[in-house]
Amino acid sequence: MSPFTGSAARTSDWQHLRVELTDGVATVTLARPEKLNALTFGAYADLRDLLAELSRERAVRALVLTGEGRGFCSGGDVDEIIGATLSMDTAQLLDFNRMTGQVVRAVRECPFPVIAAVHGVAAGAGAVLALAADFRVADPTARFAFLFTRVGLSGGDMGAAYLLPRVVGLGHATRLLMLGEPVRAPEAERIGLISELTDEGRADEAAGALARRLAEGPALAYAQTKALLTAELDMPLAPSIELDASTQALLMNGEDYAEFHAAFKEKRPPKWQGR
Repeated sequence: MSPFTGSAARTSDWQHLRVELTDGVATVTLARPEKLNALTFGAYADLRDLLAELSRERAVRALVLTGEGRGFCSGGDVDEIIGATLSMDTAQLLDFNRMTGQVVRAVRECPFPVIAAVHGVAAGAGAVLALAADFRVADPTARFAFLFTRVGLSGGDMGAAYLLPRVVGLGHATRLLMLGEPVRAPEAERIGLISELTDEGRADEAAGALARRLAEGPALAYAQTKALLTAELDMPLAPSIELDASTQALLMNGEDYAEFHAAFKEKRPPKWQGR
């Protein structure tokens, strides 16, 4: 995303999320524990806009997405979203569904790694938010459920039919999206849906440690790796190799590449600048 901004001021207060920024690590907390962090229209919009702002500001080098209370996120609020959508016309419904997709695009396209710290339920849209993250760090209480067919909708919501087969394979993705059955932590780890399985109650801690490790690393290299992973999912080999070559040529002109060489010669750790 471009760092250039227009007239809009930086958002000082996010009403539907709790946002903390420390030493390049943003922690974004879904904070409706009494509702298992069910998403509202405002929460979707805040996530979309927050990721765009953080991407432009370039102050964030890693982001942890977590949920307060007993679970990560139970999906869209049944009353505030599902109930409300029953009275919407097609144009309004299309606007809503495009907005939820924009959140997933923002997670995939932001120039920093996103780590979902999952405990308890990650259902519906909550499961897709975790799926869109670059890393999913979960404890044994985690259970993922792509529930869309269970409410009479397509399992391919918010990009799930695109992302899930690429994470767990077509066979597992078909089962999870068609049946909507919960996948508990041991199976989720086995099929590749979980990046790291922690001890119970330690997902936030482990996700924070990973975020700090990433924040201290070569941010530009990570950003370009993420961009290539997303861009090359549907590219043939030849253009993928060409894109890799042009990306490496640009990075070889960067300060971090020269800093690695200097640090190697001086037998010290590199001081990454993200440039």
